[in-house]
Amino acid sequence: MINRIAELRRAQKLSQAELADALEVTRQTIISLESGRYNASLLLAHKIAQYFDLTIEDVFLFEEEPK
Repeated sequence: MINRIAELRRAQKLSQAELADALEVTRQTIISLESGRYNASLLLAHKIAQYFDLTIEDVFLFEEEPK
């Protein structure tokens, strides 16, 4: 799964720490999400989408795995 968190964060001129504080998670969580090492839970994905006033589908791009 690919996400647009870094792109959206930069567009609003937010640091990783500022976004983490707003979402009530650690900066390390934001780093892991942006680097693709961690996939957000549904609850966190919802919080992120709400924060940026987008749908979950606008933030997280689901790619089908090759068959």
